[in-house]
Amino acid sequence: MVYNHRVYFFITKSLKMENKIEMREAHISEVGQIWKIIQQAIERRKNEGSTQWQNGYPNQDTIESDISKNFGYVLTVDGDIAVYTALILNNEPAYSSIEGAWLSTGEFVVIHRVAVDEKFFGKGLVKILFDKIEEFTKKQGIQSIKVDTNYDNIAMLKILESKGYSYCGEVMLAGGMRKAFEKIII
Repeated sequence: MVYNHRVYFFITKSLKMENKIEMREAHISEVGQIWKIIQQAIERRKNEGSTQWQNGYPNQDTIESDISKNFGYVLTVDGDIAVYTALILNNEPAYSSIEGAWLSTGEFVVIHRVAVDEKFFGKGLVKILFDKIEEFTKKQGIQSIKVDTNYDNIAMLKILESKGYSYCGEVMLAGGMRKAFEKIII
């Protein structure tokens, strides 16, 4: 299933052209390529001095599980995988116990494991991904999007702020406290 065939124009240091950008479900045959993107993101987090994703999670089995459960999605640029994420509907056990309060109690989409291929890094694609996730959420008739991130993931924290996500508190996930955010969509 492909979401939104809108064409985006974006200008970066290395790219000045019209690109076809789509979000679609990931295929099991793409696990190897997606795993390389995840490994690049793990290395970037390490180089930034972060503890996030430095303990063996996520791993290739995580990605295979995402895809087999239809949670895995990719953002493609002219057919090339640029970004990977997992979208989970109404199911994140850690979110039932929040130090704070969610904005809503209705159905929600959870965003996990956002990773950008290094050749597309810094081109604004995560913001486009979030736009497409919002479109997906609306089409599904789901009330909100919830997401968490590590306290030191400055890039993601800035994206969440720029996209209008509200800080709701903290949740325990993957062995540590994470900042939790929500955005009401419908």
